[in-house]
This record gives sequence, structure tokens and C-alpha cells, in this order.
Amino acid sequence: MKIVFLDRDTISPQTVLPTPRFEHQLVVHGMTRAEEVAQRIADADVVVTNKVRLSEEVLRQATNLKLVAIAATGTDNVDLKFCASRGITVSNIRNYAVNTVPEHTFALIFALRRSICAYRDSVNAGRWQESGQFCYFDYPIRDLAGSTLGILGDGVLGQAVAAMGKAMGMRVLFSAFKGASSMGTLYTPFDDVLARSDIITLHCPLNEQTKGMIGAAEFAKMAKKPLIVNTARGGLVDEAAIGPALESGQISGAGFDVVSVEPPPADHPFIALNRRPDFILTPHVAWASDEAIQGLANQLVENIELFASGTPRNVVKA
Repeated sequence: MKIVFLDRDTISPQTVLPTPRFEHQLVVHGMTRAEEVAQRIADADVVVTNKVRLSEEVLRQATNLKLVAIAATGTDNVDLKFCASRGITVSNIRNYAVNTVPEHTFALIFALRRSICAYRDSVNAGRWQESGQFCYFDYPIRDLAGSTLGILGDGVLGQAVAAMGKAMGMRVLFSAFKGASSMGTLYTPFDDVLARSDIITLHCPLNEQTKGMIGAAEFAKMAKKPLIVNTARGGLVDEAAIGPALESGQISGAGFDVVSVEPPPADHPFIALNRRPDFILTPHVAWASDEAIQGLANQLVENIELFASGTPRNVVKA
């Protein structure tokens, strides 16, 4: 069985990739450009990809392909419908980031809520000496206890964030789907979450229903001027609308770990915003604790081994 890993460099170098326990040939590429994909997977039985896109055009040329093992949870880079039509199994990684993503989410929340970056930068600029006293109050500092946390997405990560929030004395609202009339008492209508939340954090997949789910119209409904935190997927929020929302005071801050194009081009609005004290951009590393990535690598190889044994796991449906 020939296994081709298209983008090993998307997994940290200190991570150990276990050796599959069956006869195989493993070909590892650090990175793969779009024009190289078809040739590299042409005779593969198994293709491993994290972020390399597998379109119908390139998949059609991989006549031996039996399994696409995605080294991530998101599946939007693989043409699932074509794989289903050809009998190609697709597997993904699940529940490996249950600690690292919620922790990163709250790292962004703490940093913004207490103006950590702003105070750090002002100290470096000499403001403390200039103040002439033991402290100064240039930037807002707010407690989390007693505030309202609105969560968009109630999966494993959303639930973990909710548990952390409750442990810190926050009120937690799980949002119903945008536009849904009723989802039961466990969910708060989408527009009510926008209006009532002090912090809004996203933990949902990117699809046709969620793309651009927050934009200028939604910012206008945010009565409490909340923080917006996105550690889920770029494209869930209208990125061009973040700057105007910050400038107008519709939101009090924003922390993003994801962008619709990664890496973002130099003229992306987030690059300029990252100089602001109320905006933080991190380079898609919420998932990337050493412990989480090793768990991902272990699960990835287990998925391949289980497929080879005839008992596939974490199968993704079109």
C-alpha cells in the first residue's frame, strides 16, 4: 500500500509520526503546490493531506486511490461528493483539540478583556515611567465573572469553552442556527445572542450556511459592544467589516486565529488592524499545542491502520 503525505510541514517537526503497522511504502512531502498534486498522488493508495486541496480534477487522475486521510478536522479542502462517487473513503481527525482550542480561545479573551497587549506595548514605549506613579489606566480592564458568553457552535469545542466560562462565573448562551425559528430551550435565538453577549466566540464549521454569518448587519445588533473571537474557520465573519466595527465602537475588540486566506496577503485588512490595541491576530495556532498535535498524528495513523484492516473509523460522508 502506497501512502503519500502531501504536507508534512503542517505538523510540527517535534511531532512523531508513528509507523503504520502493515506493509507499506510511505512517501512524505514537506509541502505540495497545487500544480504538483496530480503527479504526486497518481499511483497512491492512501493520500494524507492537511490543507492541500484535493479537487475532482486531481482525484480523477488518482486511479488507485482508496483512502483520503485528512490530518485535520475540517474537510472543506476535499471534494467529498466525488470521493463518494468513486468509492474513495475519507477520514478525518476528531476531538483532538478539546483542550488546546478552548485554552487559546480564553487566552485571546483574557488578553483583550484586560488589554494585556496594549499595556505591554505601552510599557515598552516608556509610558510607565512617564506616568510618574505605580500604575496608570490608559486601557480598559474588565472582569469575566458576571459577563455573558455567547457561543456559536455546540460541538465538543463549544461545550468545552462553555464549561470554562461557567467555571469563571460567566453566563453562557448557546446560539441557535442563524434564521432558525426554534431549536428548543437549550438554545438562544441568534439575534438575541448578538444583543445580549459581552463576548461572542465561534466554534462552528465553514459551510454554505455559516459562511459570512457575521457581518455589518450583525455588528449593528450587538448592543453590548462585545469582543468577537474566532478560532474556528476563516470566512465565518466578514473580515472587511471588522475594522469599521472596531472604529465605530460596535464591538470592543476582536481576536482571530483564522483568516479566509492563509497566510493572509500583505494588504489584508487584518494585517493593519493587528497594530491596534483592541485586535489580536495569531497564525492559526489555536490547535497547535504539542500535546494536541501528537494526539492528531497518533489518530491519523490509527485511521489509516483501521482502514487497512477493513474497519475504517472517522469516515466523513459527502
